[in-house]
Amino acid sequence: MRRHCPAALAVALSFGTASAVMADGQAAMQAFNAYCFQAGQTSMQARANMQALAGTPLPFTLVFWDATLEKAPADAPRGVERRCEVSWPGDQPRTAIDALRAQMATPPVFGQPTALPDTHAAQAGTALIEGRELLQGRVAVVHVGTRAQGAATRTFMAVDRLPVSIAPGDSK
Repeated sequence: MRRHCPAALAVALSFGTASAVMADGQAAMQAFNAYCFQAGQTSMQARANMQALAGTPLPFTLVFWDATLEKAPADAPRGVERRCEVSWPGDQPRTAIDALRAQMATPPVFGQPTALPDTHAAQAGTALIEGRELLQGRVAVVHVGTRAQGAATRTFMAVDRLPVSIAPGDSK
């Protein structure tokens, strides 16, 4: 009869869990970079695009809306006309920042750095937050960090698009 070592089993399970978290994070970062910077999507279209890429069900949480195409949620932040955010279990902000930077440097380059609008600020867990000047006077804010969820940590990547009327330094 063969005996199993509980410690070895625990290590194997933790490696399996770590691999799943890494895979979920990779799927989230890939979907974010592929679709969160694309304008002209409804929430259903963005979800369908990401599911085609990452699988169904999505291995991450998606928050997406575009108030220029459909009604924004009642709790939408002031001044944000479009939001795309992915989050997943794990502590991977450095990897997420690297993926985001690579995407923003890929043509067409995603705006030029600019001051943050008054509507946005770093929060606890923020690893990166910056404003990006877009075409037609719009501003985007990219945000990467971690949030506590009970005893667990979740990594998030977000991009908010703001209309011309909410420019850096504008307190409207």
